[in-house]
Amino acid sequence: MSLLSDTIAAVEPMDEAAAQAAARRLDSLTKPLGSLGHLEVVVRRYAAIRHDPAAESGSASILVFVADHGVAEEGVSAYPKEVTEQMLRNIARGGAAISVLARHYGHDLRVIDAGVAADTRGEDLPGVIYRRIGSGTRNFLREPAMTAAQAQSALEMGIATVDEAADGGVTMVGIGEMGIANSTSAAALLSAITGIDAGLMAGRGTGLDDAGVRRKVEVVRGALRRHHAVLHDPLRMLAALGGFEIAAMAGVCIGAAARRVAVVVDGFIATAAAAAADRILPGLAARLFFSHRSAEGGHRLALEHLRARPLLDLDLRLGEGTGAAIAISVIQAALAMFHRMATFAGAGVAEKL
Repeated sequence: MSLLSDTIAAVEPMDEAAAQAAARRLDSLTKPLGSLGHLEVVVRRYAAIRHDPAAESGSASILVFVADHGVAEEGVSAYPKEVTEQMLRNIARGGAAISVLARHYGHDLRVIDAGVAADTRGEDLPGVIYRRIGSGTRNFLREPAMTAAQAQSALEMGIATVDEAADGGVTMVGIGEMGIANSTSAAALLSAITGIDAGLMAGRGTGLDDAGVRRKVEVVRGALRRHHAVLHDPLRMLAALGGFEIAAMAGVCIGAAARRVAVVVDGFIATAAAAAADRILPGLAARLFFSHRSAEGGHRLALEHLRARPLLDLDLRLGEGTGAAIAISVIQAALAMFHRMATFAGAGVAEKL
């Protein structure tokens, strides 16, 4: 047995009795029935995920996984590969958007080097956790991005990361990423999973022009042809087309299900990780929160395939977990109302006739 198989075996169905108990309390609060709309769905789902009818909340953590991609060699990004390393430093030093949002909301921010090409372990980068699977993946247009062993190691690294968070009292995690060319990997995975053509799935990423988008689409189509024989197998598909950070985020989704931790998925690339996790553990997507509908590529189509309703629609396409950080604050607001609003009986307010 492996950590991955043991974790999958430990996943239990969501607790519908807890969701129903939370629904009864929601209906007792001083508001018209159902008037908090989708926020009430959020509370019920949170209770079911946590197996907790009281829907008690602990701390929240943003897990940002950073890694390089060999497919960057194909000119699929508007930025050079070195930007991954530079952004790792920027996030660690507090200058990135996710750094600002995490401070603003009081979320714990954990930055994990899953496989940046340049090894910065000798530098003083506060807050960076080094769990490197390798120095970037290989070019998946030419060969599999990872070996099967690397893909499993990355999944299990994600599981171990969420285990540590849960052991520390975290009840909700947001997953985010950074890695030049990772939107190409995400587009390839989502095209393989959904059957949607790369022309609809691949977007501008870091800001490609029209010619760059056409090149990116052809790279994704070529990779899908090259790896067609393994796309039916979730683990081999992830190894062929994924990235270390994408596989790690998929591992977080699986590990969180076993630990009854709520996961808030960021944008396009994090959704590819969630979709890959759902292929490994069918039905997993139903217990995830999807933070926002990204302006990147075919994110809307991917969400529709997963039957996922995002909490926000702000035309974001930054990544880093920024949408997840904002959405966590929305979920926390919903839970605060659930816990602190008066009931009709307690406030002496007459209920509906």
